[in-house]
Amino acid sequence: MMPTMTMWDVAVIGGGPAGLMAAGHLGNVGIKVVLLEKNPVLGKKLLITGGGRCNVTNAEFDTQVLLKKYGSAGKYLASPFAAWGARETIDFFENRGVLIKVETEKRAFPVSNKAQSVHDVLTSYIKAGGVSIRTNAQVKRLEKVDSKISAVILKDGTKIEGRNFVLATGGKSRPETGSTGDGFDWLAKLGHTVSTSNAALVPISVSDAWVKRLAGVSLKDAKVTLFQASEKQESTIGKILFTHEGLSGPAILNLSRTIGELLHYAPVNLEIDLLPTLGYEKINERLQDLFKKEHVKKLKNALRELIPSALVEPVLELARASGDTACNSVTRADRIALTKLLKHIPLSVKGLLGLDKAVVTSGGVSLDEVDTRSFQSRLFPNLYILGDVLDISRPSGGYSLQLCWTSAFVAAKQIINNAV
Repeated sequence: MMPTMTMWDVAVIGGGPAGLMAAGHLGNVGIKVVLLEKNPVLGKKLLITGGGRCNVTNAEFDTQVLLKKYGSAGKYLASPFAAWGARETIDFFENRGVLIKVETEKRAFPVSNKAQSVHDVLTSYIKAGGVSIRTNAQVKRLEKVDSKISAVILKDGTKIEGRNFVLATGGKSRPETGSTGDGFDWLAKLGHTVSTSNAALVPISVSDAWVKRLAGVSLKDAKVTLFQASEKQESTIGKILFTHEGLSGPAILNLSRTIGELLHYAPVNLEIDLLPTLGYEKINERLQDLFKKEHVKKLKNALRELIPSALVEPVLELARASGDTACNSVTRADRIALTKLLKHIPLSVKGLLGLDKAVVTSGGVSLDEVDTRSFQSRLFPNLYILGDVLDISRPSGGYSLQLCWTSAFVAAKQIINNAV
């Protein structure tokens, strides 16, 4: 065993968004903080969020509307979100030089379109606060004395003692970034109730071979509807991205938890509506007008005016219509088949792509065992549990990072108040 280290006011475990924000808040008011990160660098997963653009929050400033996005956990989160919501997040980054823009579905990104901009603000923030940074610091366990955590034991034997401990190790999504669920194991051994972690926001694989040909193609506002045993289960409208294995994008990610649950019972199918704002009659009229206007064009060329070019060939294949037919020769039967297909492109779900592709995971520490007014453990009052370690489901769209920023601020405020 190496010698016992300095007694710290706070030891923060995890150098991701929640850990960085909490350490920064604490360090900048004079609290003596050590930040422990298992990777050689800080914020590894933060740099790949939002496709490398970093969806910092969802710009929903109505707290009641925001709470609904967190499902049953919303009833626990009114107080923390009132203390630090989307507006505070945007102000925090803009006051430090990172301008924020709001895109579809209120998704907020840095104007730079670079997660590095967010990363730079947070690392500068902790350095300004004099936070001691320890990378390659792999935690083995948390030690307790009676009802308090007394120390962190690293795998190399180092013992780090502290008055308070902040656990911000994330869930199990993207394990290559270090999110391997270690925090769940430590908390379970301490007596906390930890539910099984599953992929919650994750791409799906499908059985339909034609999808692979569209890898990289995206649909901006398509409607996706889930079916099981011919019964409609759930639907949403949003962006869809075709991949080499199936489908991704916000609309798919937000349905993936439901898909995962349904697959336990029976096969799942889905349908894509390419034109959700138009009914059958309107689409039929649009097709008739198009065929009249482009009467000498081939069908495959004319359809590019109505749907993305990449989808023309698979749509024609599924409708069993010849793309070489001149528009003025398209039969009524083919037009009706196309009308129906544009509203109902069928796909068979093979499965979820797993934790290695997940954006976030479900599961975590039971909120009944955490005081969300402070994010203190109800079992160990000097232990604070943040972000993805908590059992809170949320959709894609900036809600996970907002939970990190909020829990970090509220926990830091409680620690600061206790120190005064």
